[in-house]
Amino acid sequence: MNIFQDIVSRFSQTVTAYAGDKALMQAMVSAAANVIVADGEVASEEFDTALAGMQANPILEKGYDRLMLESELYEGIARARTRTGRAENLRLIGAIEGRSAEEREATFLIAADVADLDGILDVEARALTEIATALGLDKAALLAASPVRRPVQ
Repeated sequence: MNIFQDIVSRFSQTVTAYAGDKALMQAMVSAAANVIVADGEVASEEFDTALAGMQANPILEKGYDRLMLESELYEGIARARTRTGRAENLRLIGAIEGRSAEEREATFLIAADVADLDGILDVEARALTEIATALGLDKAALLAASPVRRPVQ
């Protein structure tokens, strides 16, 4: 990529960040919500992990404050409590399939972090598989490339 293309790309990303990238935000919220609800209970640690992951994203961090992300995450969780809602969440996730690998991987990894708080349960693994498929990603490769580092007890 030449320097002009790099400058234009960075400018475009900055403008998108400040304007708020709703599709990316909805995808991240929906992925986290489907994993949070997968085991049938909503743990505050999962909610906080999802928020921290979204706030760490430079695009979402500039375009959305914590309260906005919390509100969107509550809505995503409410949708995820029904089959229709989970399907809608998967549609919102799939809406970014044509985006850069970096954005799609970040979306998946937020959901993976939520799932892996106490180890990934089977129902969470199935939710992650659905998310990876919607994003056109290789779940096993991403999980292997980004292992969880747990403190030694």
